[in-house]
Amino acid sequence: MAQKMTMGMIVGNRGFFPDHLAKDGREDMIRALNNAGIDVVAVGPKETKYGAIESRAEARRCAELFKSKADLIDGVIVTLPNFGDERAVADTLRMAGLNVPVLVQATPDVANKMGIRYRRDSFCGKMSVCNNLTQYGIPYSITNLHTVAPDSDDFREDLEWFSAVCRVVRGLDGVRIGAIGARPSAFNTVRYSEKLLEGSGISVETVDLSEILGRISKRSDDDKAVQKKLQAIESYVSVKGIPKDALMRMAKLSTVVEEWMEETEVSMSAVQCWTAIEQYYGVVPCTMMSMMSDSLLPSACEVDVCGVVAMYMMQLASGTPSALLDWNNNYGDDPNKTVCFHCSNLPKHFFQSHTMDYQEIIAGSVGKENTFGTVVGRVKAEPMTFTRISTDDHTGTICGYVGQGRFTDDPLKTFGGYGVAEIPNLQELLHFICENGFEHHVAANLSSVGRAIEESANKYLGWDLYSHH
Repeated sequence: MAQKMTMGMIVGNRGFFPDHLAKDGREDMIRALNNAGIDVVAVGPKETKYGAIESRAEARRCAELFKSKADLIDGVIVTLPNFGDERAVADTLRMAGLNVPVLVQATPDVANKMGIRYRRDSFCGKMSVCNNLTQYGIPYSITNLHTVAPDSDDFREDLEWFSAVCRVVRGLDGVRIGAIGARPSAFNTVRYSEKLLEGSGISVETVDLSEILGRISKRSDDDKAVQKKLQAIESYVSVKGIPKDALMRMAKLSTVVEEWMEETEVSMSAVQCWTAIEQYYGVVPCTMMSMMSDSLLPSACEVDVCGVVAMYMMQLASGTPSALLDWNNNYGDDPNKTVCFHCSNLPKHFFQSHTMDYQEIIAGSVGKENTFGTVVGRVKAEPMTFTRISTDDHTGTICGYVGQGRFTDDPLKTFGGYGVAEIPNLQELLHFICENGFEHHVAANLSSVGRAIEESANKYLGWDLYSHH
């Protein structure tokens, strides 16, 4: 479930327009936000006229309040019950210095109330506010309809979308990723720039796989934390037919990795596989990663750090687990369908049903007995959002793509974690991926949050994401 949000609120007002509309508009917006489960930080009628912002002095009072509550505020709603004072809105945001997403809303006029007492002119005022925010260099978002009533279904949808944008932007600020082990030498595709990520406030904490294995060697089978993790594994997925010694190795691996993540304050992980951990420890890390992703601690295989960033973004937007998949196969001759697959470490949230098995691909080189621990099954037929994030050293940018589609119930019999995905204009997307040199990995989430990912990345993070339609 998505986290509870807190929004700063600026009520625009301009005295030679009907300012009683500002009073009513403030109350209407607070009611709409509270009905959506959103807490509000706003000046009251004792601090400014009607609790609205018109003068420079009122803007300063509102900015001071916002600064005092900066740790709480996820975004700012600018509501225009009348034309509003565009400079006061921009000045408030500049002085507050919150650097959070901003949504500009304008309340519509009523056709039979266009006399001087009730005419709002917020239709026009919104353009002036946006013009000033652009001049000030303050990024902002706008509602789907140019004017929209606070108590409407349309605005409720705007709030859901904007809240997702705020969660992504705030959630990535200062986040830390655990890179566990070295990138497999055969996977040049998952190379990335730590420096470009750091420039966006995303830090990478590395640990050598030998350190993890060394810590594991010091844990006994009867260790309380290990036994607790073993029980958690057996409760999470069917382990019928899985050797007990393999389950114990999984429990120790999970215990040590999660302890290291807590020590280093990382919120997600990208883990080495292929094939060192199988050869030298005798288990795949898939169950551990599936459990972490399902618990909203996303984990990507093959040390795909940028892949787990994409997973995390969609998790923040939707409040549900993400998975990392391969764009893996065509589906017959349907140009808009593809088979998405991994070996697999998908969270059980994705599956119709699931069980633990061995990794059929790696087993051919390291032996079946060393590859137990995959979580396999068919992905549920549900809407999905897909995202890829990459770092481009040639241009010094973070880039990627985002889009929406759905997993279908088309017949398919294979192994691993798999599903048939239907993507509009899929062939255009595949051309884009190949022509721009993107990875074969893609993050997926069982939700429809593509617009929120696009808005947060392009407008507030300064990245360059292509939006596929």
